[in-house]
Amino acid sequence: MIILGLTGSIGMGKSVTADMFRALGVPVHDSDAVVHRLQAKDGKAIPAIAAAFPGTVEDGALDRQALGAAVFGNESALQRLQGIMFPLIMEDRRDFIEEATLKGQKLVVLDVPLLFETGGDKACDKVVVVTAPADVQRQRVLARPGMTPERFEKVLAHQMPDAEKRRLADFLIDTSLGMAHAEAEVRKIVERLTAE
Repeated sequence: MIILGLTGSIGMGKSVTADMFRALGVPVHDSDAVVHRLQAKDGKAIPAIAAAFPGTVEDGALDRQALGAAVFGNESALQRLQGIMFPLIMEDRRDFIEEATLKGQKLVVLDVPLLFETGGDKACDKVVVVTAPADVQRQRVLARPGMTPERFEKVLAHQMPDAEKRRLADFLIDTSLGMAHAEAEVRKIVERLTAE
């Protein structure tokens, strides 16, 4: 089975691209969705978060704004949160890969925003980087509710530069060229990897 990493900086169109893989029947492990599940009411991560960040959990429910305020711009707090979340995400990913192997899947996708930054690319056979020109990225991100130029810059500061990600990629998908182009690229990648 081939493990394909899927990554891209904020606003590049990674989530839409992940859906394109799903539409072709490729199982996708979405790290962001796993985080939301682990942090949902009474989720697996809630007791550890409550202990590490007092005042961020009430009646088994996470106050995302309070947690965000506790970790945003605070490197040691962010590392503490990652220390809670990372092992749980990895456990979920192992279960996903095990299940896909048992089902005889030829290809799976690991959708990880910080794939290179966390060393997750080492667990992948190939990596797809979703990209777009910087002005397109900025326009998309600043159109999001609650996003500010300052917040965007802070997010970018935690991500490997797009140019570096592109250099490390086995495949590139430029979403600024339109959805039909992106879908065609995804189809080519799936056909190539499942034929090997």
